[in-house]
Amino acid sequence: MVGMRDVAKKAGVSLSTVSLVVNASGYVSQDMRRRVEQAMRELDYIPNELARNLYRGRTGMIGVIVPTLRHPFFATLVSALQGRLAKHELQTLLCSTADADTGEAEYVSRLRRHMMDGIIMAAHTDHSEHYWTSIHRPIVAFDRTLGGTIATVRSDHEEGGRLVADQLIVSGARHVVMVGGPRSQFDDRGEGATTFPTVRYFQTLGERLDAAGIRHEYVACGPVADVEGYARAVHMLFDRLSESRSGGSGVGDAGIPPVDAIVGSDVVAACAVKEAFAHGLNVPRDVQIIGYDGTCLVDCAGLTLTVIKQDFDTIAERLAARIVDAINEPEGQASKDGEDSKAGEESNSAAEVDIVPVCLHIGDTTRPVA
Repeated sequence: MVGMRDVAKKAGVSLSTVSLVVNASGYVSQDMRRRVEQAMRELDYIPNELARNLYRGRTGMIGVIVPTLRHPFFATLVSALQGRLAKHELQTLLCSTADADTGEAEYVSRLRRHMMDGIIMAAHTDHSEHYWTSIHRPIVAFDRTLGGTIATVRSDHEEGGRLVADQLIVSGARHVVMVGGPRSQFDDRGEGATTFPTVRYFQTLGERLDAAGIRHEYVACGPVADVEGYARAVHMLFDRLSESRSGGSGVGDAGIPPVDAIVGSDVVAACAVKEAFAHGLNVPRDVQIIGYDGTCLVDCAGLTLTVIKQDFDTIAERLAARIVDAINEPEGQASKDGEDSKAGEESNSAAEVDIVPVCLHIGDTTRPVA
């Protein structure tokens, strides 16, 4: 097996020079670097990654924690993220909390013991802000607020809510149903505070519909991993919708307009198209449907879905950049920053947030507007 001594002999340089080139550390002149790299190619030398990582004090592994891979949003995110991390020579160690008995605890333990270089946290957690800020190791949150100095990457959900509202208003919606996760997500910190930035699109949508005088309601389902639960909720919603229309008046109980628009994740939207067909309803004439995510389900629901598209490639790029920056931060700096901020106190200047734009993709499930 070819080793670094063979490369050094071939290139006519010292062993330490080869080590500096292989480990990308320290200064090496361009001439020396070219000679070493040429020798490596000619000898077909393959660096020992384990030894290389030990030299750098790294493992080359990032823990990516998601609620589930059964949901197309997280499958799409992980696919994009794995590719971006690979460009930084980092491997993805995946944890689906719905399918792991220990949830994120095992991964946090590995991070504390330096068995991985960092964690990207994209799942709900019952742990307190102090728990996360006391780890003092590289962590980046996605669509979660973990607190302290932990950076977050998320989509512009407020803009998503505005785009959905504007589309429904101009297309003449009269009664909108939003289908989402448990109501506790809107207030999991108490007093209206939440660790779930995703609820902001529902909140923004509701506010704009109120301003336009359009009736709306929220149907709460289980956690995001309960895909079947969302399908059941949509089925029950359409049973109710059919009953309200059975009189043929076009008006529900007490003069309330029947539901004529449904908003939810791509999973909800796809289920809604299926239920509309099963109940003999025309989409979008009888009921408009808008998804939120922009996954492969957009083109697999029987009709092309109108959706808010999240930019998975940019999200993955920002997450990878953030975790790499956190790993490369001088040892102890993150720990010092965390200790300098008071427990429970948010510091906008410390906890940085990358907000990724979203866009509205018009499909066949909303009424055309002039």
